Amino acid sequence: MKALVALILLVQLPIHKAIPAAPPAPLGCDDPESEAAAEVAVNYINGQSHHGYKFALNRIEDIRVVPQGPNNYILFLELDLLETKCPILSPTPLANCTVRSFAEHAVEGDCDVKLQKVDGILSVLASKCHSHADSSEDIRKVCPDCSLLASLNNTEVLETVSAALNDYNSKTTDSYLRLLEIGRAKIQYHPEHVVVTEFAVGATNCSAEEAKANVGACQLLPEDQSNFGFCTAVMVKHPSQDLQVDCQLYGHQPGVTYAHPGQDTSAGLAPSAVGATNHNLGLFHNNPVASESSSSEILRSRLSAKPVTKRAVAEAAQHDKVPRPVGFVPLPPPCPGKIRHFDI
Repeated sequence: MKALVALILLVQLPIHKAIPAAPPAPLGCDDPESEAAAEVAVNYINGQSHHGYKFALNRIEDIRVVPQGPNNYILFLELDLLETKCPILSPTPLANCTVRSFAEHAVEGDCDVKLQKVDGILSVLASKCHSHADSSEDIRKVCPDCSLLASLNNTEVLETVSAALNDYNSKTTDSYLRLLEIGRAKIQYHPEHVVVTEFAVGATNCSAEEAKANVGACQLLPEDQSNFGFCTAVMVKHPSQDLQVDCQLYGHQPGVTYAHPGQDTSAGLAPSAVGATNHNLGLFHNNPVASESSSSEILRSRLSAKPVTKRAVAEAAQHDKVPRPVGFVPLPPPCPGKIRHFDI
């Protein structure tokens, strides 16, 4: 009898089954969570870059979420970025950096970024980027008279940078400056022949007066005293001749370093081995905090879905013959997201 009662009770006991966690809802490219991840990614990319200019988000092209466990997700982002006017060494926050206009010969960056979100905290595991200037043909269509980016090792560009920095050093009463890198250059031939350059500089351990005696002894300040800055120079070569130089030093920024010793311009500049028109974002970085298996995976498990191209979106819209009710407003596609500045 007792055995029968026990059996009945056992049958009546509720059976609890483990219910698997629901997969995360698909994210759209303009969802707040996607934009938060993109902000973390862009800040990381700028933090790992050591040349050229800071980049700002223009568009989230795609996003994919892969569950890893409770409150643990991997996010794959495909981002379009645009070059700003802030040099990478500038202390100006990215939010205050102006994106270069299309007519200024814009530079676009394309990035794949892998992030992890654990208990609501985002961290970047790996990133891969490259950048390129817009085509000359596209610029000419919109602005036929706009000057285009010139090669950074162009003879006129090197001549202008040397003359500008030498002119500044000859007049300043502060530290003697060395050239770190040329950022951008443009040459206009009509109606005037004008060369416009932008370049990064670093203060040395010499005053400008001391450099006159022994410029070879002037080296960049040590890391705990470093002082970087940025210059713009405009040289008019025809019909008249004129040189205007403006340099700004940022002051010491703890933790901000430059890996190279810089160049002295007093004897001019020899053409460099690289003839690029812009500094390639060219970033491939694995976060050392991430495990090897998860960080290196970005190349193999890049967004699995085929990217939605602009042409594909246009063709899909053209072939959409489904009748819609009057007043129907279709929802925007989840990806790609909105363009924040302009399309290249």
